[in-house]
Amino acid sequence: MPDGASMNQFVKIEGLKRYFDVSAPWLVRTLEGRPRQIVQAVDGIDIEIAKGETFSLVGESGCGKSTVARLVVGLYPPTAGSIEFDGNDMAGSRSRADMAALRRRMQMIFQDPYASLNPRWRVFDIVAEPIRAFGLAKDKADLENQVGERLRQVRLTPADGRKYPHEFSGGQRQRISIARALASHPEFLVCDEPTSALDVSVQAQILNLMVDLQRRLQLTYLFISHNLAVVYHISTRVGVMYLGRLVEVAPTDTLFRRPKHPYTRMLLDTIPDLDMTGRQRAPVAGEVPSPINPPSGCTFHPRCPFANERCKVERPKALPIEGGTVACHAIEEGRLGVEERSYAASAA
Repeated sequence: MPDGASMNQFVKIEGLKRYFDVSAPWLVRTLEGRPRQIVQAVDGIDIEIAKGETFSLVGESGCGKSTVARLVVGLYPPTAGSIEFDGNDMAGSRSRADMAALRRRMQMIFQDPYASLNPRWRVFDIVAEPIRAFGLAKDKADLENQVGERLRQVRLTPADGRKYPHEFSGGQRQRISIARALASHPEFLVCDEPTSALDVSVQAQILNLMVDLQRRLQLTYLFISHNLAVVYHISTRVGVMYLGRLVEVAPTDTLFRRPKHPYTRMLLDTIPDLDMTGRQRAPVAGEVPSPINPPSGCTFHPRCPFANERCKVERPKALPIEGGTVACHAIEEGRLGVEERSYAASAA
């Protein structure tokens, strides 16, 4: 895959935040004396994605990965921060036509192919919808040609356009979702765990298809996943999220061979040691705290075996290291060394 550091910046996210008010109704709060409850789903992240690369976000369920995906494509408005796409501020004021032109260049592939396709529509209409919406077809014959080409690109046939989604397997439905995403000729795809609902053998087929499409169509991916083996195979760079914050960003090979943040090491320790290298594992106790009331300082400190008093009160800044960044006081102070590990072989 291409080296993201050597290419032009394509997507830039700065200080991105998204909070959700999950409070009880005002009257209930007033009568029962309850405070307002705010979920800090995304709490200030910075990401730069180069043209042609695959930037993956990983982390435990509830860490904010999917919220980032929805923020980037505009399904949620950000509470704070900015998102730039090819030099354009997505929150900036512009005409409807200009906004549509930008939206056409980015699309999203959703996690569940069973829920993301309209069961009452034929596959032809599902794939044709973006082409019609953006006015990309000259006439009916051109529309049919474009839909047929998109279906062929995902290794289906134009004849499949006459069928309904329920006539396909899960892997085939996800291919239809990919064809729909490609229909508007996008340059940037946000993929929200596109293989997690599929069988393992089908996952490999979909991933190989996505890699092939990226190569042939010069696509850029933001890839959301909790499957580290998937991330290792498809990513150029990886960002590790914990409680709405990025704790580490690194090139894929660097992250899997020399992980730095204790949380990254904890995630990678879950990969079975198939080569029986006897690598040491640092036990991490506890559960993910509530995003309604996250811990002060470094949000990982209640579970971190290397935490000290500074970690409890001061939020760590992202420091540049080995082509990426890490937000960890223990790394900054030299209390936690960086050592070569063998996760890459286990994830391969």
